[in-house]
Amino acid sequence: MIQGRMIDLENKDRFKQAEFAALIGVFGNIILAIIKWVIGVMAGSKALVADAVHSASDVAGSLAVYIGVRAAKQPPDKDHPYGHGKAESIAAIIVAVLLFLVGIEIGKSSIESFFEPIQAPKVLAIYAVVFSIIVKEAMFRYKYNLGKRINSDAIIINAYEHRSDVFSSIAALVGIGCAIVGDKIGVSWLVYADPVAGLFVSILVVKMAWKLGSESIHTTLDHVLHEEDTTDLREAVLTVPEVKKIDELHAREHGHYVIVDIKISVEPTMTVEEGHKVGKKVKSKLLENPNVQDVFVHINPFSPDDE
Repeated sequence: MIQGRMIDLENKDRFKQAEFAALIGVFGNIILAIIKWVIGVMAGSKALVADAVHSASDVAGSLAVYIGVRAAKQPPDKDHPYGHGKAESIAAIIVAVLLFLVGIEIGKSSIESFFEPIQAPKVLAIYAVVFSIIVKEAMFRYKYNLGKRINSDAIIINAYEHRSDVFSSIAALVGIGCAIVGDKIGVSWLVYADPVAGLFVSILVVKMAWKLGSESIHTTLDHVLHEEDTTDLREAVLTVPEVKKIDELHAREHGHYVIVDIKISVEPTMTVEEGHKVGKKVKSKLLENPNVQDVFVHINPFSPDDE
């Protein structure tokens, strides 16, 4: 009973931290997108405007994560006996799709710039980009460390959204810098470094969206932990003296937690009641692992021939 309360408190704290992190992403990206868009238009920088669009997409991403985290914290019910943990993975997929579409849009806008008259951006654009890099890197480190600590795919993928923004801002900084220098020294073709940077940003964004999206889909499709990742679970089960053998163990990832299905062999002469008690012991042992949400135990009669 005490253990159950402790787990509930840990889960509540986990969701509070995840929701807070998602809200930081929402408001932080809104502020950055407005700053970069306004300065990008004022300074005449295609790369900075593309970077602003990227930050705006992160607003939608952080909102999706926030909604996913709130859905994931709902307790199991009749229709969802395994809980709502996969809501976080679904939110992560939505973010990846948004990121992919934004990458395509940035690339399209940058390519179109090569067929239009273009001028070098103003120096003001550089200050906006440097500010964005510092803020975004801080947000990435905060969310990545938090996501790892609370085992949240949605928060981790949201962190990588911020990291992709750092990369895109660095590319924008290089492009803007080269365009300004080219204009100063009279090398006209360097002015196109700005849209080239925008194109480079789009490739980075699309690549990251594809990678993170495929990982989230893999998790959503009832991925089970590999045998080397379940060693601690197997060792815990074998500490129960009545367990003769583990016939099968599947630990299914369900968002931030796992559901364990296990088949064990016990002495065939045991009564049903005795076998039930062994199953309860095994379940209790596995639930000591903070990542395990629920356990289903199947009892088999042990036979030496099975060895």
